[in-house]
Order: sequence, then C-alpha cells, then structure tokens
Amino acid sequence: QVQLVESGGGLVQAGGSLRLSCAASGDTFRGYAVGWFRQAPGKEREFVSAVRWSGGYTYYSDSVKGRFTISKGNVHNTLYLQMNSLTPEDTAVYYCATGRPILSEIRNARGYGTWGQGTQVTVSS
Repeated sequence: QVQLVESGGGLVQAGGSLRLSCAASGDTFRGYAVGWFRQAPGKEREFVSAVRWSGGYTYYSDSVKGRFTISKGNVHNTLYLQMNSLTPEDTAVYYCATGRPILSEIRNARGYGTWGQGTQVTVSS
C-alpha cells in the first residue's frame, strides 16, 4: 500500500514562496490522481490542487489559481506544489492524497483514499 510523506512546509512572510513535496513509497503515482488539500484551524479541509498522473491534467481551486503550480517529479513517486505570492489566508496544514476519483469528484476529499500526515505552512503578515 502506498504511503505518502509531505515536506517543505514552514514559516514565510506574506508575498513569499514555498515548495511542498510529496513522496510516495510502496507504489508510484501512475494511474492515480494526486491532490493537495489544506486545513486551517477551525475550518474544513479544502481542495487546493490535483493532477491526474496519466495525462498530466491539472486542477486548481480559485483561491490559488495563478499563484500555485502543481507538478510531477522526474520519477513517478514525487509530486510538488510551488506556492508563490503567499498570504496569511494560505496558512494551514497541507496534505497530499492519492486516489481514483471520478472527474467530477476530483476536488472532493472523499475521492482520495490515502493521505499523508501533513506539513504546516504558516504565512505571517
């Protein structure tokens, strides 16, 4: 069974950038959708971005479109999220997840069955 480990979180000032990584072990991302979700204190987990590994189709939430870029690593077990122009509203725990959601559910956390432990991103004003 695939296991996911996120890294790259940290503290950054508003306007800064971070790059998150998600590494899979036990399997690759081929055949899966791989997504980034985030959860801020007191809020529900929300979709950030996803990629359908086969074909490379990418999806973004409106709140991050134009600022964040999801990308595949050179091997089929690494995923990145480049986050630019960060704002305090981006502060959250960021989770990587894999699954085989149908296209209409690709932004829904219920479509993803495997999750990482999360990495904290804090943006100061």
